[in-house]
Amino acid sequence: MRSPIPLALACAFAAAGPAIAQDTALGSNVQGLLEHARAQNPELASMRLEAEAAAQRVQPAGALPDPVLRVELMNVNNYGNDAGFNLLPSKVGETRYTLMQMLPAWGKRDLRRDVAAADVQQASARTAGAWTELAMRIKTGYARYYLASQNERLTREILDLMGRIEQIAQARYSGGLVAQQDAIRAQIEQTTMRSELIMLEAEKRQTRARLNALLAREASAPLAEPVALRPLPVVSALEAAALAQRARANNPQLAAEDAKLRGALKGRELARRNRYPDVTVGLAPTQMGSRITSWGVMVEVNIPLQQTTRRAQEAEAEAMVGAARSRSQAVANQLVGDLGENLAALDAARSTEALVANQSLPQSELSLRSAIASYENGKLDFTALLEAQRQIRKARMDRLKAEAEAQMRLAEIERIVGEDL
Repeated sequence: MRSPIPLALACAFAAAGPAIAQDTALGSNVQGLLEHARAQNPELASMRLEAEAAAQRVQPAGALPDPVLRVELMNVNNYGNDAGFNLLPSKVGETRYTLMQMLPAWGKRDLRRDVAAADVQQASARTAGAWTELAMRIKTGYARYYLASQNERLTREILDLMGRIEQIAQARYSGGLVAQQDAIRAQIEQTTMRSELIMLEAEKRQTRARLNALLAREASAPLAEPVALRPLPVVSALEAAALAQRARANNPQLAAEDAKLRGALKGRELARRNRYPDVTVGLAPTQMGSRITSWGVMVEVNIPLQQTTRRAQEAEAEAMVGAARSRSQAVANQLVGDLGENLAALDAARSTEALVANQSLPQSELSLRSAIASYENGKLDFTALLEAQRQIRKARMDRLKAEAEAQMRLAEIERIVGEDL
């Protein structure tokens, strides 16, 4: 009699079941890949932490500097009397304590805080940009993975078809109706397809390894076979002007450049504020023996005499503003150009897929059925039959390529727009 499974082991299997099932299904759709990458990609995690670190610098940037305490021991030899040399405050002739606090000129603390806040916005935008870039690469990789998988499946189907055609040729050769060359050519065609299958399998493994690298997994980790591609947006959702407007509002790369420009503007204002002096105030009690005998107040002002240095700093800040503004405009122009290019390519891929699906593929299927029937009846030679087989294979491959191309172009558009469509 078998011993029952221990309860703890059974619970462990039950708890691991959903995780195992989820890992097994990883790769069947692009959404699962994106969710896994968002949670596991180390580069994305490091950029999130960098953004958190930048956020922690905002409060210190606008804070007052630490106060300074100065202790001055006066007359430590007590005028040369019998008390002698002493460093105890109550034993020297006089001890002065000065507590000082530096106060930046008005507005400087707020400007430093604003510069740090702009750095936070820039870091957050770079994090979002890293995610959109990673998502685009995963979507593109999944489209290639789907293409390789479907090409492999198509080649196997055509290989089975050629096996049936070879049987027809063998039967006709046995009946003396055709030359043996027909059967041999069918065998050669199958050998060529088996060679292509080896290449397609290698391509699929390479694509799987690239996807696993994006998912922070081992290159040889298993991925499920891709099931289907994402549906394409309706044509009305791909209007160029509307997408360009959304890109200007949502693109992380442009947002990072805008944040850099805001930081440069605040930095320029801060450089101009450095024309005004900072003030240090202090309170100075004086101790004689064990008593505080007097109080003093001090004010210290730095004198901004180094005008050449300040003019250079202001010119540097002005140049940084100009550079940031130009870079932001350049990025915006590049995004609009890339958007138009990818929209045109997506439209072409969509039209190609529709043309192949509605015309080329039905025509090729009809042509192949007719060619097989005609060859069986001796009304068509084997060369024409092979050509019909190649036409239907080409039509189906063209459709797969158009579908994958549309998905890759859509991924690029979503990266530019900064959100899924």
